[in-house]
Amino acid sequence: MNKAVRTTNAPAAIGPYSQGVQAGKTIYVSGQLPIDPATGEFAGEDIQAQTRQCLTNIKNILAAAGADMSAVVKTTVLLDNIADFAAMNEAYAEFFTEPYPARAAFEVAAVPKGAKLEIEAIAVID
Repeated sequence: MNKAVRTTNAPAAIGPYSQGVQAGKTIYVSGQLPIDPATGEFAGEDIQAQTRQCLTNIKNILAAAGADMSAVVKTTVLLDNIADFAAMNEAYAEFFTEPYPARAAFEVAAVPKGAKLEIEAIAVID
């Protein structure tokens, strides 16, 4: 049975979806914008600050399911400008150790609310 994962330590869903869903031993974390749940605002204007907040939100959602970032096996990064890839990658590396999760990164026409990026994740727990 699928189970919604919820926490007040990440932004509430802004539509008909869950912050995360646990299906068996797999946790699917919805795309996270760089919104600081304490303020409701973007964590910063630059790509590194926004990357850190997206990943902090993912970390907090995983914690609500009893997992951590080491459980992440796949991420998808949606960037509004692929030129930000290197700077995003620097901040992204702060959250993961080897073996790193598989990842796809794409430039998209726009990210919700004018954010510079959105990140989703899939994690597997024991």
